[in-house]
Amino acid sequence: MPKPPLPPETRDLDALRRVMADLRTPETGCPWDLEQDFASIAPYTVEEAYEVADAIERGDMDDLKGELGDLLLQVVYHSQMAEEAGAFALDDVVSAIVEKMIRRHPHVYGTEAHGGRARLAKGFWERGKAEERAARAVTRGEGAGRPSVLDDVPRALPALVRAVKLQKRAARVGFDWPDVRPVLAKVREEIGELEEAIEVGDGRARIGDELGDILFVLANLGRHFDIDPEAALAGTNARFVRRFHHIERRLREDGKSPEDVTLAEMDRYWDEAKAIERAET
Repeated sequence: MPKPPLPPETRDLDALRRVMADLRTPETGCPWDLEQDFASIAPYTVEEAYEVADAIERGDMDDLKGELGDLLLQVVYHSQMAEEAGAFALDDVVSAIVEKMIRRHPHVYGTEAHGGRARLAKGFWERGKAEERAARAVTRGEGAGRPSVLDDVPRALPALVRAVKLQKRAARVGFDWPDVRPVLAKVREEIGELEEAIEVGDGRARIGDELGDILFVLANLGRHFDIDPEAALAGTNARFVRRFHHIERRLREDGKSPEDVTLAEMDRYWDEAKAIERAET
C-alpha cells in the first residue's frame, strides 16, 4: 500500500490528529503505535505530565513548549484509540472540557454575582464537581443516594498527592482533627507501631503497612500546615542530590571515590555541605 502523504505545512491541532491517525493506520502505520492500547500508553501520559512540571520548576520555557507538545500528543493518542473503538473522538474531548469550564464558572458566563471572584470560583468549582459526581453515580446505576465524598480521587495519582486529596475530602464532612497537636500525637503513635513491628520480627507486609500509616499521617501533618508533602519531599530529594554531589566532589579533590572511604568520612563532607547551605541562606 502507498504511504500516506505528509500533513499540510500548517502545524495546527488537525495536523497532529492527522499524524496520529496515520501512525495508527493498519499496514501503513507504525508497528509500535499499532500495538499500543490505553493501558500501555497510560504510564507515558503520567510521565509526560511530570516532565511538564519539571520544565516549569526549572523555568525553561523552550523545554516547556516541547513537553506540552508531548503531553498534548498523549491526549490525541488516547482520543485516536477511543475513536477507533467507537467511543468518542478528539472533538468530543474538547467539547466536554469547554462545556465543563463554562458550567463551573457561572460567575463568568452566567448570572451569578461577580464580587469576590476568587472565592466564588473555588466554591462553584467544588460544588460543580460534587454535582457531577452525583450524576455519574446515578448513571452508573449506583442509585440516587449520596455518593461517597472519596469518589473520583484518582487512584493513579502519586500516593502522597492522593493521601492529601483523600484527607481534604474527608475533612469537608468533619472527619479531621481540629489542630496539629493530635496529628503530632498520631505521628508518634504510628512510629511506635512501626518500631514494635520491627522489634517482634513481623513480616514485610506488616512493616510495610505501618510504614504506609506513617507516610499517610505525615501527609496529614503537611496538610495542616498547608505544605504540599510531595513538594516537600521533592525539595528534600534536591537537597540530597546537592549534598551527595558535594561529597563526590570533595572526594575527587582527595583523589578518592565513595567506594574507597568509610561512611564516617562521607558523613563529614555531608555535614560540610549542610553548613555551606546554611551559610548561603
